[in-house]
Amino acid sequence: MKFIRSASFNAAFYLTLILFTSTIILLYPFLSTKNLQLYASKCIIFELYLLKFFCKVSWKVEGIENLPKTPCILVSNHQGQWESLFLQTLLVPSSSIVKKEILFIPFFGWAVYCMSPILLDRSNKLSSLKKVIKVGGEKIKSGFSIILFPEGTRVKPEDGIQFFSSSCGVLSVKNNVPIIPICHNSGIFWRNKEFIKQSGEITVRIGKPMKGADAKKLSNQAYEWISDNYKEIY
Repeated sequence: MKFIRSASFNAAFYLTLILFTSTIILLYPFLSTKNLQLYASKCIIFELYLLKFFCKVSWKVEGIENLPKTPCILVSNHQGQWESLFLQTLLVPSSSIVKKEILFIPFFGWAVYCMSPILLDRSNKLSSLKKVIKVGGEKIKSGFSIILFPEGTRVKPEDGIQFFSSSCGVLSVKNNVPIIPICHNSGIFWRNKEFIKQSGEITVRIGKPMKGADAKKLSNQAYEWISDNYKEIY
């Protein structure tokens, strides 16, 4: 039964993804980035409801009132595809950090480009970090929030929370905007690179804004909050 549910979801997911991404590409010359992202966020929610319908994977969000109405840095643990989609629905406009290689994926990659992401070359970590700080600062000044996964890669849910890079703290201090820590357990239900989806309820916790003058300490503070909360929801 799980195989049939997962197969049905994947078929519906990719068919609608082609439709939605094609529409985004067509609308790109005519809509502002904010309006394009508003449309994309509704498409994402539709896709997540497909997951709920076919695979019985629901979600609950705690602390939604902690999201500010001004630009901030959303800092989250990273386990798979679910949070990569969901976090884009929390604040509009926002910019995600994505690998340049994603742009070569037909339809999806082209639509991602239309969303005004920060593109990185993962082969050079130092230049990538500098670009995140530079371009991220420019985005913040333009009214965008930044979505960051400081672990740098997807982590299995049983492996907990891995070491954070300091990019989130540096961005926060340099631009005088808060970090909003976000913790979730989505990888339990939509495991990275696994076909079968596990039914259940994803928990997403959004913490209170964090600010400080020391970038490293601020990054560690976000790490500790996410790590402590993850132990409770895993």
